[in-house]
Formats: sequence, C-alpha cells, structure tokens
Amino acid sequence: MSSGSIAYPVYGHESAASLSRAHTDEDVTPGEIAVGVIIGRSSEYFDFFVFGIACVLVFPSFLFPFLSRLDGTLMAFAIFAIAFVARPFGTALSMAVQRRWGRGTKLTLALFMLGSCTVSMAFLPSYNAAGMAAIVALAVLRFGQGLALGGSWDGLPSLLAMAAPKERRGWYSMVGQLGAPLGFILAAGLFAYLYGSLTHEEFLSWGWRYPFCVAFAINVVALFARLRLVVGQSYAELLEEKELEPVGVARLMRDEGGNVVLGAFAALASFALFHVVTVFPLSWISLYSERSMTEVLGVQIVGAFLAAGAVAVSGKLADHVGRRTLLGSMAVLIGLFSLATPWLLDSEGGSNIFLLAGFVLLGLSYGQASGTVTANFSTHYRYTGAALSADLAWLFGAAFAPLVALGLSARFGLGAVTLYLLSGVVCTLAALRINRIFEQQKD
Repeated sequence: MSSGSIAYPVYGHESAASLSRAHTDEDVTPGEIAVGVIIGRSSEYFDFFVFGIACVLVFPSFLFPFLSRLDGTLMAFAIFAIAFVARPFGTALSMAVQRRWGRGTKLTLALFMLGSCTVSMAFLPSYNAAGMAAIVALAVLRFGQGLALGGSWDGLPSLLAMAAPKERRGWYSMVGQLGAPLGFILAAGLFAYLYGSLTHEEFLSWGWRYPFCVAFAINVVALFARLRLVVGQSYAELLEEKELEPVGVARLMRDEGGNVVLGAFAALASFALFHVVTVFPLSWISLYSERSMTEVLGVQIVGAFLAAGAVAVSGKLADHVGRRTLLGSMAVLIGLFSLATPWLLDSEGGSNIFLLAGFVLLGLSYGQASGTVTANFSTHYRYTGAALSADLAWLFGAAFAPLVALGLSARFGLGAVTLYLLSGVVCTLAALRINRIFEQQKD
C-alpha cells in the first residue's frame, strides 16, 4: 500500500481500497486512532479518579468537618454521583452542538469545560472559610464535569471497531478501555506521592490541589491530540462514510431505544465492579482499619497495572470465544467474587487479594463492556447510541456504587457489597439473554 493510502482493515463488504480513497493529504493509520483514543480516555479517567480519591482523602474533613468521617465521606460520594447524572444531558446537548457547529467545536467546548471545572476545584475554599458556599461550588463544578464528559464522545472507538475485521473486533474494542487503568495509575500515583511526602496539614492545605491542576495540563495535551484526528479531512470523511454522525436523542430513543437500554444493562456487572474495587475499598479501609493510605494506593496501582494487562487479554479472549460470551462469563465470575467480599475486606491480607483479584476481573470484563450490545444499532444511530448507552451504564451501574456500598456496609455489614454486585450480575445476564432472543428472532 502506498504512503498516500489509509492502512485500514477490511470491514463488511468494504475494501481497504475504498477506505483509502478517503485520504487526502495526511498519512493516517489505525494506530494513530488507537493512540488518540487511549490519550483521550486516559485524560478523562484521570479527572474522575482524582475526584474519587479526593472524596476519601480530602473532602470529608475539608468540606464536611461538622460531620463524622463516615457521614462526611457519604456526602462526598453523593457529590461524586452528580457527574454521572449530568452525563446523559451532556451527551444530548453536545449532539445538538455537533450537528450545528461540527465535531471539532463540540470536542473543544467539552474538554475546555472538563479542564476548567477540574482546575477550578483546585482553588476551592474550605468549609471553615466559606461555609455552605464551598459545598455548593463543588457540586456545581462536579455537574459541569459530567456535562463535559458527555460531550467528549468523538466516535473514534466506534470507528476502530467498525473498521476492524470480524475476527479482531474484540481486540479493537478493548483499546479505548485501556484509558481506565492508565488514568487510575496516574491519579493514584500522584496522590500516593503527595499523601506520603507531606504532613497531614500540608496535604489538606495545598497538597491535594496539585492533582487537579495537573488534570488541566493533561486535558490540554489530550485536546490537541484528539482534535488532530477528528477534524482532519481523512478522518472526517471516514466518520461520515461509516455514518458516525449525531442524531437527536429523542429520535434515537423513539427508533432504537431498546438497544440503548440493552446496551446499558449488558455492561452493568462490570460497571458496578468498577468503583467497588477503586473508590469504595479506599473509603472502607480508611474508616475501619489503621492501614496507611499510601500503602493501599500502592496496592491499587499494582492492581491497575494488572487490569491494563487483563484488558488486553480480554481482546484476545473475545476474538476467540465471542464478546458476548466473554462478558457473560465475566459476570458469573464477578458474582462468585462478590460472595467472597465480606471475608476478603475484613483483613489486611484479604483486602489485598480483593483489590488485586478485583482489578483483574475488572480488566477482563470492562475490556469488552463497550460495544458488545451497541453493535446492534443500525449504522445511522450507532454514534449517538453508543454514547448514550455508556452514559446510562455509568449512571445505573457506577454512579452510586461508592455511596451505596459504603452506606449499606456501614449499617448492615460487607454482605451489602455482595448484594450490590449480584444485582449488577443479574442485570447483565438478563440483558445478554434478551439480546440473544432478539437476534434469534431476527434470524
């Protein structure tokens, strides 16, 4: 293939030659799209994990000194959930922006808002200095983060999956999911360094603010990396050729709302596990043990590296056994894992096993949580359908996970975490079963 062509794999009835005609004056490859996807997702997850970790280490005493540590943490987790409530609204608004002003404008506005809201949190006054105004300000900024994240969807993961040959769709589908463990590694590593290097007073006074400032710098880099792709002539033509263009959310729900719901619930076990192994255990161990938070973050960082490897393995497994089969199998394993949660989290050695094993399960399941059922969307609806399905999966599966898991566990014991994860498992298996029935009826 000449240097003037696009080295894309064959998909469906299209040939590599037909895809190469979309190229004009740029030398573009699937590898470049993959890099753009990973950079974009890593920056978004970094922002959210910075906030999640701060909900445990910072906000309870910084914003809720008038409450107990438990109640302060629960209040912080309630604010944590606000972004996931806002995210579907951000998707709906951003689709309208893109239809009117283009993908580049939408992405610029979304990432500028995400970075601005995150860095503004770095200048938040304490409750002792500003009273309830500080809490309200954090809630408003968190809502802005959610709107921005809903608007940051660029369609590149769908483009990768649709351009992949049938026998490698699982591998291409996992690329964007690598952003989750990478974002966590960066956020947890930065917090672990600051928390371990500073005195408690220094950390609460100014140390915790630094990760929020770093997030803005990372977003600037991610913005330019992604804009280079999505506004380029070749990629714009490829996205248009694949019909990866926005449609109104009302129209989507009217015509293919069933696929949106199935797409959200099919991934629920994985999304429920997501915050149960990242944010929740940090809060539980902080409240009910004497372990060093730096040590716990270190174990989680090791787990995140394992998760990154597991995400890659999920791509190979999915191409061998099928993405739906893998997602269903992982849901069953998550259910079995949940049964051991009360015993594992009740001791130091057990909690380490919980974190490491949980991260591996998360990587294997989350690696294929995106697009397993959203592939059912007709081509014209897939761009918006994939975004909205992910929004709802985050809302139903992950948004309230730390709040519910901690609140119920504090009152009724760690068995509540088991029930929470099992509810996600049931939803995933039911959605996959219903989806299979629909496919059989179509055949």
